[in-house]
Amino acid sequence: MHITSLPLRAFLFIQLVIFGFVVEQFASGQSTVSGTVPLPEAPPASVMAKRYEIVSKGGVLATTPPLAVVWIEGVFPNKVTDTYAEVTQKDFMFHPTVLPIQVGTTVAFPNHDKEYHNVFSYSRAKRFDLGRYMPEEKPVPTQVFDQPGSIVLRCDVHEHMRAIILVLDSPYFVKTDSTGNFSIEDVPTGEYTLKAWIDSKTTLETPIRVDGFNNIEINF
Repeated sequence: MHITSLPLRAFLFIQLVIFGFVVEQFASGQSTVSGTVPLPEAPPASVMAKRYEIVSKGGVLATTPPLAVVWIEGVFPNKVTDTYAEVTQKDFMFHPTVLPIQVGTTVAFPNHDKEYHNVFSYSRAKRFDLGRYMPEEKPVPTQVFDQPGSIVLRCDVHEHMRAIILVLDSPYFVKTDSTGNFSIEDVPTGEYTLKAWIDSKTTLETPIRVDGFNNIEINF
């Protein structure tokens, strides 16, 4: 009797282990957070000199045409996005002019114009000055952004040049499309705050709960 019942107990034990693994997988499941962000009205096409050009109105920096950066704040497992990014200088513009990155990312600033450029920032989260340089004069300058915050980039040679780096303490972020739609995939289970940067003076936020079973749609 003991000999015949041992395989059954072993079988039940294996089933319990499998069941526990499945439950754990669901408990630590991932969901997609998507939705829309209300964007300001885009200006007429005749005044849009460059796509995503940073413009200033009354001290407020915004994109033209409008877009937003959406991210999720909270406590996450140790997940790191790409730790390298670029802001290029071409046609006397920064590209991209809005760059969301995770804390700890190294950003390079290559110059693709055959003219001197300079990249500097007086922002509280990161102050630096790369000096003036031509494309071939020295290795591409870089900066490590190790504090969260908004970094306004400028060029002391061309005063019209502007860009913003949003340094986020989160691996889950995305830029919206031109209609304000966004989608952030593979978000782990937990309670978080969903934020949307629209311009340098406007950031929307709302609490969210991710259960790992259902996708979430948020319309700000």
